[in-house]
Amino acid sequence: QVQLVESGGGLVQPGGSLRLSCAASGSIFSIKAMAWYRQAPGKQRELVAAIWITSGGSRNYADSVKGRFTISRDNAKNTVYLQVSSLRPEDTAVYYCNAVANDRGYDYDSWGQGTQVTVSS
Repeated sequence: QVQLVESGGGLVQPGGSLRLSCAASGSIFSIKAMAWYRQAPGKQRELVAAIWITSGGSRNYADSVKGRFTISRDNAKNTVYLQVSSLRPEDTAVYYCNAVANDRGYDYDSWGQGTQVTVSS
């Protein structure tokens, strides 16, 4: 199994920046991809950004964050980051780290506990 722990959330003014971190432990060798999702009050959880651990490390972003958010990884630290910049009030949400791992031919999801990002003046 894979365990994920997020950190780095907080209160920031519009236009500000934060760096979210997601540290993975456990069966890290089985991870295929990692991603950040977010969920605002009263809304469904949505994919923000994803990065493949294999396949050359390709990345995908939601249209709403392209050019403002950057997902990256540090393999030595088993950590994935989400640099969030030019923040807007509508970016306010709980941000969750996700990992897709494979166990004996079956893919499964692991989730972190979430970290709150609040954008407000």
